[in-house]
Amino acid sequence: MVITTATIEQWLTEDLGHHDVTNDVPGETTGRLVAKESGVLAGTEAACAVFEYLGVEVTESSTDGDRIERGETVLTVAGPAKSILRGERIAVNIAGHASGIATRTRQAVDAAREQSDTVRIAGTRKTTPGLRGIEKRAVVAGGGDTHRLDLSHMVMVKDNHIAELGLEEAIAHFRERVSFATQIEVEVETPEGGRRAAEAGADIVLFDNLPPAEVERGVSLLEGAVLAEASGGITVEDVPTYAATGVDIISMGSLTHSAPSLDFSFRTGE
Repeated sequence: MVITTATIEQWLTEDLGHHDVTNDVPGETTGRLVAKESGVLAGTEAACAVFEYLGVEVTESSTDGDRIERGETVLTVAGPAKSILRGERIAVNIAGHASGIATRTRQAVDAAREQSDTVRIAGTRKTTPGLRGIEKRAVVAGGGDTHRLDLSHMVMVKDNHIAELGLEEAIAHFRERVSFATQIEVEVETPEGGRRAAEAGADIVLFDNLPPAEVERGVSLLEGAVLAEASGGITVEDVPTYAATGVDIISMGSLTHSAPSLDFSFRTGE
């Protein structure tokens, strides 16, 4: 992901306003971003980009995907005090938010490995507007899969499409319109619906809001013909049970919309 100058300027404008007196501090100083709890690190690329835009020298002590411990310094900075102080809150917020997502994702991946060495834990499009790139990269840092990044990456035939067109007709409708490189995933609400979708030409079947026993039955009906995914309110605690059903993917909106931030602090002059 490229952190654009426009994005950084938007973040700074939001935080600094029109007349920042608070950070009008003369001289040079140093600072460091410190973890206040253990977890998995993410968001450092964006945090570094903010400081570098402000003319601050940055040295990373850890990289995205690393397990970090309470009290660990993840990056240090040196430069004008005014610039460091202006960038520190944005850096803390981004690192905290992204690391929280990465930590929750790693927990889900570890839970899945209790039952399966191959099932993928994936994010969804339930992301914060303007922060999808950072949040999706955080999922990857935690060992997860991004799923589709936006609507152009894959067609997902959902219940509303099926209500309007019918299952088979909806699949045929989109198959005529997509590139040969674009997969079609179909959301179903019964095990039998999964088999119908596969027979109609789906590349991936998503069993949505089904209990594990029903998902397992749906997977058996597919007989390995297409990829199988489970989704719908799945928590980290639920992951091992769903991983045991034989699905290929477990997607979890909670990775991005409900993960608590990892706590960081920024200390200057040390």
